[in-house]
Amino acid sequence: MFKSGGKILFLALAASLAHAETWTGTLVDVMCKGRDLASHTTHCALACAKGGFGLVLADGKFVKFNESGNAKALALLKATNKEKDLKAKVSGTLDRETIRVESIELQ
Repeated sequence: MFKSGGKILFLALAASLAHAETWTGTLVDVMCKGRDLASHTTHCALACAKGGFGLVLADGKFVKFNESGNAKALALLKATNKEKDLKAKVSGTLDRETIRVESIELQ
């Protein structure tokens, strides 16, 4: 009886940890994460896309996207008319230092 109760508790805990979170910050390619974000352009992000993307949070911390998130960021950047100030809202789950991206939208 205890074993099945422990499994149920574990599954409930795992499900609660897997809920999506939301972050806001600046969408940037990995190569430019330490540069001046206010002047970082969409063109630059597209040129450096092979390194992947992430989000610079308000506290300056950079959080990298998973491969699916990189693909979503690339598609978003290709479709936008925004030239710079790439503020974004990202939903997903954090896996150590990487966001498993569910959605990205430019603000």
